[in-house]
Amino acid sequence: MARISLTPPRTLFFRAMEWYSKRTYGKVLDPGRAMAHNRRVLWSYLRFEQSVAKYDKLDKDLKALAEMASAAAIGCSWCMDFGHWESRRRGMDPRKVRDVPLWRESDAYTPLERDVMAYAEAMSANPPETDDELSARLLGRLGEAAFVELTMMVAVENMRSRFNSAMGLTSQGFKEVCDLRDARAGTSRHTV
Repeated sequence: MARISLTPPRTLFFRAMEWYSKRTYGKVLDPGRAMAHNRRVLWSYLRFEQSVAKYDKLDKDLKALAEMASAAAIGCSWCMDFGHWESRRRGMDPRKVRDVPLWRESDAYTPLERDVMAYAEAMSANPPETDDELSARLLGRLGEAAFVELTMMVAVENMRSRFNSAMGLTSQGFKEVCDLRDARAGTSRHTV
């Protein structure tokens, strides 16, 4: 249960954010509802996310795997739910999306994807447990610009996941939307 009311004052700014969120995601995102209790926090966060969305040096699937591995390591069910939906919406392999929490046991991932998820987990530990060998391997495979972007995206996901977890935000049912869509297409609900 959320630790703050998810019905903030209905200011003009909140109503604009609410309209955009419904139009883009089909519902108002709970983190936005929580942040709307402080207009400056919400405004700063929205501008920040708009800037982050423009990063383009790291492959989108690697970015998604890093974000979800970080969210899983922190234990943010809201981020896992939304990340699952967003990745499936972009067309990412459903098995890769589904297996993130147990990526070490899954054979769905390439060695590079495994390194990306290991790095995300290591960065998400407290204190961070990144090491020179893994960093050098990723730097060699990705290049400097993409490695910096990977590192920043894991740091960003840590911020998101820790905020959502601390606020008590949990799944909003995004994953179920994927499951229902896949079921209508004739696949099993358990394939996603």
